[in-house]
Amino acid sequence: MLKVEIDPGSGFCGGVIRAISRAEDELSRGGKLYSLGAIVHNEEELSRLQVLGLETVSSLAEVPEGSSVLIRAHGEPPSTYEEAASRHLTVIDCSCPVVLQLQRRIREAYARLHEGGRHGQILIFGRVGHAEVLGLLGQVGGDALVVEDASMLSAAIADGRLSLDEPLEIFSQTTKSPSEYAAICGQLRELGAQVTVHDTICAQVASRYSALAEFARQHDVILFVSGTSSSNGKVLSDLCRGVNPRTYLVGGIADLSREWFFDGCSVGVCGATSTPAWLLEQVADTVRKSN
Repeated sequence: MLKVEIDPGSGFCGGVIRAISRAEDELSRGGKLYSLGAIVHNEEELSRLQVLGLETVSSLAEVPEGSSVLIRAHGEPPSTYEEAASRHLTVIDCSCPVVLQLQRRIREAYARLHEGGRHGQILIFGRVGHAEVLGLLGQVGGDALVVEDASMLSAAIADGRLSLDEPLEIFSQTTKSPSEYAAICGQLRELGAQVTVHDTICAQVASRYSALAEFARQHDVILFVSGTSSSNGKVLSDLCRGVNPRTYLVGGIADLSREWFFDGCSVGVCGATSTPAWLLEQVADTVRKSN
């Protein structure tokens, strides 16, 4: 008999809950709503919202003039709002408050670093090309350096893109690993950089790391439910796998295999900040019924 437990801390973060609630509210009034980029990095949830009338577009050029467009929790650069205004689009702004605060802090740091003719650099620890990171770069006209790991940091120093002789302020994408961010900051300090470190990882996300690791230790098998495009999902599933090698990344019930389980084993079901609770329940119920 399999024992199945859903991690109580898994599921949508506050920013995603807010964005999806706003989208559902708008769609309930009828009409079309366009989302600039996927509102959530989960294919199953996107399919559900598409049935309700949400259409995902990759650029504002795809949105008919005068229509409503949703800005997702990841946030956007100022240029997006300017383009939307020029095309008479109604903006439903669902940018996460944590992301908006980070955008503001980066703008302030940039102004501080360049005040009175000074020279300094903004460094962002995040995934290159990620929607949130693109929004952060837009706050300073692209004048910031993005690094994903220690090797990228070393390469930037070696080729002169990052100077250790000038003041440096570092920020993290809100959903990154706290331990990886600490390692990057430690590397800069060891190299003697004049670095100011900003704690910008979402507190809700950061608190999940230790709790999720403990959850993974408590079970024989871990089913990590996440969309393939979720950056947070990759990081957290890797965390689980590091603690429990019998961790399987699944997008939904179609990915389950009975071969993963053995009689009497304890199965833990968890997911990313972009994984809906209904999908976690669906996976758990399917495993229970497979007994």
